[in-house]
Amino acid sequence: MADFDFDLFVIGGGSGGVRAARMAAQRGVRVAMAEAGGTEGLGGTCVNVGCIPKKLYSYAAHFAESFEESHGFGWEGAAPKLNWATLKTNRHAEIFRLNGVYLKLLSGSGVTVLNGYARLIDHHTVEVNLGDAATPQLQRFSAKHILVATGGRPFVPHMTGHEHVLTSNDMFDLDPFPARLVVVGGGYIACEFASIFNGLGSKVTQLYRSEQVLRGFDDEVRHFVAAEMVKTGVDLRLNAGVLAVHKTPQGLEVMLEGGGSVMTDAVLYATGRIPNVKGLGLEQMGVIQAADGAIVVNEFYQTNVPSVFALGDVTSRVQLTPVALGEAMMLVDHLFGPQAGKAKRSMSYEFIPTAVFTHPNIGTVGHGEAQARKLFGAVTVFRSEFKALKHTLSGSTERTLMKLIVEDATDRVVGLHMVGPDAGEVVQGFAVAMKAGATKTIFDSTIGIHPTAAEEFVTMREPVARSAAV
Repeated sequence: MADFDFDLFVIGGGSGGVRAARMAAQRGVRVAMAEAGGTEGLGGTCVNVGCIPKKLYSYAAHFAESFEESHGFGWEGAAPKLNWATLKTNRHAEIFRLNGVYLKLLSGSGVTVLNGYARLIDHHTVEVNLGDAATPQLQRFSAKHILVATGGRPFVPHMTGHEHVLTSNDMFDLDPFPARLVVVGGGYIACEFASIFNGLGSKVTQLYRSEQVLRGFDDEVRHFVAAEMVKTGVDLRLNAGVLAVHKTPQGLEVMLEGGGSVMTDAVLYATGRIPNVKGLGLEQMGVIQAADGAIVVNEFYQTNVPSVFALGDVTSRVQLTPVALGEAMMLVDHLFGPQAGKAKRSMSYEFIPTAVFTHPNIGTVGHGEAQARKLFGAVTVFRSEFKALKHTLSGSTERTLMKLIVEDATDRVVGLHMVGPDAGEVVQGFAVAMKAGATKTIFDSTIGIHPTAAEEFVTMREPVARSAAV
């Protein structure tokens, strides 16, 4: 590989790109990585405008209800008020710190970090603009392998008034804080921001043009969490499409399909994400893409151009940060061999756990009930719904839902779902058991930790439904 400037050139400094670059460099290969956002963009969407700041704001939003609930435990006095500017400042400082951590990890591993936009020139050449649009400084680098890990970006449909709406990227530094917020969409990003800003004090109206939020999740989970969100104060309107957004002296007027409108101070469009492929030169190279622009790859993340690879959100397989990390490690093992003394990694897309940071949280791993019937035939469903111990004194009406789906033929647990506080923390541990093939018999023989909500998963004995294949 000495005929090339680098053995691996990574385009994109998000979670997958950083992991691939660092792991490859630790194997002694020559690695460069270009990140258009500069060092402050390292970590990609997750670190800068996604998972991390969103979870921090979710924590912030929970304090309002926690202060209210504390009265039932004997605490007295009025709750403090949110200082939006302080939250934004503290969040920015933490993200800046994480950017520095990523840079240190890359530099310490020997990765050459380039601050600039990159595009493919030919099968082994990348051009990077190390200047800016006004004064471009173009430099070309050759590489044996090229990895595209540029992630995704929010999608806003073209409509009248689209210039007035915000995307998830804009929500962390709003000024001023919106007293009224309309959230358009029904996916996990829409539901999370609806919950967060409702908790922070906005009057939130969520509009979704379909019959229920969170398409793709277990149907019972969808209905349960929607009802809980409404109880917290979110004005959730289903079968409600948007025609246009008009700016008026009183604020933004959101015009609805079928008539009517909603007045608001800000409009968030969380209607999906698309692969971030613009300007990469993929078309000129003949790299095959899907209709939405997603880069098509094989099981080794290789495109139809043998020297070009892609992983993470830009491939639109499973848009989760831990998935991109797993794909990166598998790719590095595939290209450069595993670390000394370790087996070559593989990547499985079965039983990927995920959480949705609504209020209350959702944690899920495996299949929903309807999907399980189609895949496995006869299944048995176990379900528990209850008021958590905390809320026997807090005064809150929040309820928790837990659900297990078991394949009858093998007794294997193939779906596990929770709606309740810290659901993601609870489900992560059960995901390990499910990856290992745990059966309902094993669940039943496991001793629970008392008193916890999590123990419900090992104490559910009576099925609520036995369902044959559809």
